[in-house]
Amino acid sequence: MALGDVVEFKIPAAPILTALAVGKEVRYLRLVRAAERRRHLGLLDTLVGRNATPVGQPTSGETAVAAAVKLRREDLLRALGTLDDSVPEESRTHHGSLTLLWSISRLVSGQSRLVPWHDFKAEIGPLLLEFGGSGTGAAPENPFRHLRSSGLWEVEGADGEGLDSALAAASAESDIAAGLRPEVAKLLKQPLTRAEAIGLLCTTYFQDVDQGALLTRLGLAGYAHASGNAGEEAEDREGTDEAAGRGTRRPVNSSRPDRDLRLVEEIKLLYQQGCQVCGVRLETRFGHYSEAAHIQGLGTPHDGPDKLSNLLCLCPNHHVQFDRLFFFIDEDWNVRRSRDDELISPLKRHPEHVIDEECVEYHRALCGRSRYSLGSD
Repeated sequence: MALGDVVEFKIPAAPILTALAVGKEVRYLRLVRAAERRRHLGLLDTLVGRNATPVGQPTSGETAVAAAVKLRREDLLRALGTLDDSVPEESRTHHGSLTLLWSISRLVSGQSRLVPWHDFKAEIGPLLLEFGGSGTGAAPENPFRHLRSSGLWEVEGADGEGLDSALAAASAESDIAAGLRPEVAKLLKQPLTRAEAIGLLCTTYFQDVDQGALLTRLGLAGYAHASGNAGEEAEDREGTDEAAGRGTRRPVNSSRPDRDLRLVEEIKLLYQQGCQVCGVRLETRFGHYSEAAHIQGLGTPHDGPDKLSNLLCLCPNHHVQFDRLFFFIDEDWNVRRSRDDELISPLKRHPEHVIDEECVEYHRALCGRSRYSLGSD
């Protein structure tokens, strides 16, 4: 390579150093594991490679800083999927991933991005005890400070070197706060990106946890079911009327999205009541039975469209498994098991049934199997 091939870039160092969770005065170099080095290189590519301005071109300080911290959707998902790469397996906990999932739940509920240290400690502490992993205890200060190395998190009110002592001495009125970086929060406000992030975090870090209970605890229950909150089953009715010999009854008020029943009949007629996964036509005394499943659920938080291209014709078993995110449809229209990508069968498609690929991508994201989380770009 000739000297003329080298291009000098003028870019503020502060955003890069902040994203890497180091002080603005670099006084030493630290050896890191290969996986952590790869994450840092990816971050530098994000912060510098695509957005830096060559010397000689006009730029303002504010514009350069804004460009320097711009993240893409795939950068965010890559960072979420590699949180533990630099941590020995025996030392890994759910603390960082749980904190990020909790932070996403705050965005969903409209709460502020940054959380004061004392509020953070009060909310995260019980979550760490319940879902942080066996024998790990609750140490909220660990994710509060260590998540900065992910490039997704920031701490305000204390510098890096004095953060530990500042947290220990912080009073209830302390202005130390932490939360997702602004550009991360902005990306996570996009429905598909948010679904991908939640699905990826659950699939990558919480295989040993009751994910339904975790998401419910965080106020994200809709992301545990493809139909959304409206798809949740009614509570089991407890108790019986022993005197009457029958179960008791109680009035229930509910709100569910309207469905166009003509579309339901149309999808069943198109496939002649046959399941698009297994091909079974379930026979009953009065004919055959199948169910129409929305690919991107109509219920909150999914808010999918009620149209034929967002419907599948499934048998009851595969409808339950589809809604419970047991399997997904890949980009080649194969049905695969979510936990290990095992092929189940090709999806059966009628020539007159054009399936909305964006709806399929959304469901795939809920399963933690988006194209970015699977590593393709």
